[in-house]
Amino acid sequence: ARGDSRAGEGGSPARGDSRAGEGGSPARGDSRAGEGGSPARGDSGAGEGESVARDRSSRLQGETAPTQPQSELKQSTCYPLAVKMLWNLTADSSCDAILRTMAQELVPATPSALTGVFGKSASTGSDIRKRKKMKPHPNIIQVIRAFTANVPLLPGAWVEYPDVLPSRINPRGIGRNRTLFLVMKNYPCTLRQYLSISAPSSRWATLMILQLLEGVDHLVQQGIAHRDLKSDNILVEFDSVGCPRLVITDFGCCLADERLGMKLPFTNMYIDRGGNGCLMAPEVSAANPGPGRSINYSKSDAWSVGALAHEILGLPNPFYRQGGGHLESRHYQETQLPALPDSTPHHVQFVITLLLRRDPKKRPTARVAANMLHLHLWGAELLTPAPSSLEQMLSWLRCQTLLTFLQVGRNRDSPVETELRRCFLANLSFEEMDEAMELLLLCGNRSQ
Repeated sequence: ARGDSRAGEGGSPARGDSRAGEGGSPARGDSRAGEGGSPARGDSGAGEGESVARDRSSRLQGETAPTQPQSELKQSTCYPLAVKMLWNLTADSSCDAILRTMAQELVPATPSALTGVFGKSASTGSDIRKRKKMKPHPNIIQVIRAFTANVPLLPGAWVEYPDVLPSRINPRGIGRNRTLFLVMKNYPCTLRQYLSISAPSSRWATLMILQLLEGVDHLVQQGIAHRDLKSDNILVEFDSVGCPRLVITDFGCCLADERLGMKLPFTNMYIDRGGNGCLMAPEVSAANPGPGRSINYSKSDAWSVGALAHEILGLPNPFYRQGGGHLESRHYQETQLPALPDSTPHHVQFVITLLLRRDPKKRPTARVAANMLHLHLWGAELLTPAPSSLEQMLSWLRCQTLLTFLQVGRNRDSPVETELRRCFLANLSFEEMDEAMELLLLCGNRSQ
């Protein structure tokens, strides 16, 4: 089929696959093969790295920006499925060892993803049994099938990742003979690729940030921290009106242990904090190990969304090592954050500012931040100086519910806005909604 290496910001070679880090260093990587794909096609589904598939590299790197990037990207996805191949540098070439070592990658797997001999291994391995079983969500990837097999020699392997090939292919390679393969839906591009050729409107940018918050809230509700959110780990497709639909992928660094929940014991420096050093929340990057200490990840992914929002709004990520002016999450002051574009609504700017607060106690949860954007987009009548009565709020909620039902019944493929309304209504909490309204009213008072 076809393979590619993806570029990530600040990954760790210890994770054992081949994504190239922002500085050109090997980080976590994978090969994706389109289901039934042909090497001649050269497109890589959702990967971007130092060696992006040749027939799309000039477009994705901005040499000739297309006038209609959405339509061009949609046309590039000719195959419905993609196969992700992970590098295996440490696990024995047995099904049990591979599934145990790479159990985090299986967090978004469907119940039927592991069947037969793979299902038996998953049901007997203690590490696999402790893995969280995540419910589906429109903004979270679904692994349709997982299996182990011999590492194949894919086109470009000798150039892109010769060192991690098994010794039966490359005598100097350090990879194992067998590894894990994940089958999932094939997406046109990553968020990083999309933003390199397209500047979303202010409304679409707000919808994109909201989708990430909804996805993160879904993870938090189930006690899962992604810990490696970056534009390379977010896939993009387009709804019927062309609006980008964002999907969080790559759970290889996630914290998803039934015993630990969102708190990771941090007793020594050898404990892995996660995979993305540049986008670690301050409470993670600045944590000091010691007896009885732990890292609370309940708001760390929400902080990462605040950092990614700069990229979505057309700015460089302030925490990436681009030039000498980048910020470090463990040291930055909130006053050092760059100004957001004037075209960004004040409410959206305020949400991003809150998400990037250093103190997690002063930072809203992903749910509250998502509610703030929902109210900004569809609840302007509730954001008046005079307090909204309970009857006004209930009337607004009834209208939102009716509108959502009508839109779902009319469209087989739900537009992004309809999906977001459904997520909002499904997770409705009056306490969290009231907190969101109070914060937005505070923003309004400040801007007057």
